[in-house]
Amino acid sequence: MPATPAATPATAEPAASGTLTTTAGYDWFQFGGDPQHSGDNTQEQALTAANVSGLQPIFHVTLPNVADGAPVFLHAVNTAGGLADLLFVTTKAGDVLALDAHTGATVWSHPAPANTCHINNLLFPCYTTSSPAIDPDRQSVYSYGLDGRVHKYRATDGQETLDASWPEVVTLKPYDEKGSSALAAATARDGTRYLYVATSGYFGDQGDYQGHLVTINLVDGSQHVFNALCSDQALHLADRRTGSSPDCGQLQAGIWARAGAVYDPATDRIYLATGNGTFDPASHHWGDTVFALHPDGTGANGDPVDSYTPSSFARLQFFDVDLGSTAPAVLPPLAGSPLPHLGVQGGKDATLRLINLDDLSGQGGPGHTGGEVSSLPVPMGGQVLTAPATWTDPADGSPWLFVADGKGTAGLQLAMDSATGKPRLNPVWQNASGGTSPLVANGVLYVASSGHVWALAPKTGQVLWSSTQVGGIHWESPIVAGDTLYLTDESSGLTAFSLRP
Repeated sequence: MPATPAATPATAEPAASGTLTTTAGYDWFQFGGDPQHSGDNTQEQALTAANVSGLQPIFHVTLPNVADGAPVFLHAVNTAGGLADLLFVTTKAGDVLALDAHTGATVWSHPAPANTCHINNLLFPCYTTSSPAIDPDRQSVYSYGLDGRVHKYRATDGQETLDASWPEVVTLKPYDEKGSSALAAATARDGTRYLYVATSGYFGDQGDYQGHLVTINLVDGSQHVFNALCSDQALHLADRRTGSSPDCGQLQAGIWARAGAVYDPATDRIYLATGNGTFDPASHHWGDTVFALHPDGTGANGDPVDSYTPSSFARLQFFDVDLGSTAPAVLPPLAGSPLPHLGVQGGKDATLRLINLDDLSGQGGPGHTGGEVSSLPVPMGGQVLTAPATWTDPADGSPWLFVADGKGTAGLQLAMDSATGKPRLNPVWQNASGGTSPLVANGVLYVASSGHVWALAPKTGQVLWSSTQVGGIHWESPIVAGDTLYLTDESSGLTAFSLRP
């Protein structure tokens, strides 16, 4: 990996007087838009299937480094230059930037660089593929820094909160533990606001890392740590190679899915999936597992509240086909289903598993194997390394799932199986145009891949619009906000497409 360029100095200056405007009437708070990371923008009204073919590039700007994730969006922010719609991005080098959503001009920026942090204490500087999140109160933006902490910035001018809590510790080993997933925020059923930050390892699975979740109470700044390995130790683990304690004798079980932690308000639980690592419930190890926690990040008796582990977990571990290459996708409810709360778990083994979010294994608690409601191969094949999008068809109320990977994109509909009396996913269409995490906005499905972005009809896969005016793509994925499509790329670019001139 090449060295990353130096971060730009922090600023709080609007680009030019009078250039800041606001047109959107809603926000896109985090990756996937909502705490479920559904990827379903139900608030968009300007862009429709009838006019999406009119999208044109309105600006392209170069960021100080690659933003290998997705932007977030806040409308009508009271900046020094007046009311503005702002985009926020986190770069691989630790920068966080606020950009005018209508011109791409930088409004403010802050660095949180690698400095002396090198991957596995070797040659290459640490980096992140995380995406920022906006506080549900609309006042603050959170971004993962390469110092192993999550930082809190005032949305209006980028002023960082520096007090007894902030910045909050995420890992004591940022050289081995990576902030891979997007930050996530949710308001629990009791009204408490939480921020979720997950960790994994760097490419190659080297070093002393254990996947864990840090849950931060945004009301009082307190935090809780849940370790996917040695889960009976609810604290930050030290580097065992230095003889420091506490530590864990197991490695891996990284939480690296694009969506990170998924909060479902229907069950008032958060759900995560781990990659490779030991599965041994008696010893509190949860490799290749989907597990549920309370919204404050706690489990029960040192274990998750519930869990699902495929019966093939040993094979998944042996062949490095992580279950946790994607996070559980929370499906909209299906009328007449005996299981009202369903999710879909993909994986590197090209399998989609339908799971019951109320009872993940169907066996009444954590530590069991098997028990999925049903499973099926990914229709177009390939490893699922992306976050699926979900959608409710307004015409008939049916739930849909959209999956994109390196081999193509597919649309699946959730329906009742008359033979079994259980819900099942039915593939409806597929194509060979691969992509990253898809997005649905006002009945249009958007998918991006290197050098290409498409708008598709969600029920048929018909191409409604496409453009080749984008750069290379890794984890980058599009968002739609206020009649505009935004997408970052591997050339440190940010491109906006809109119906406006």
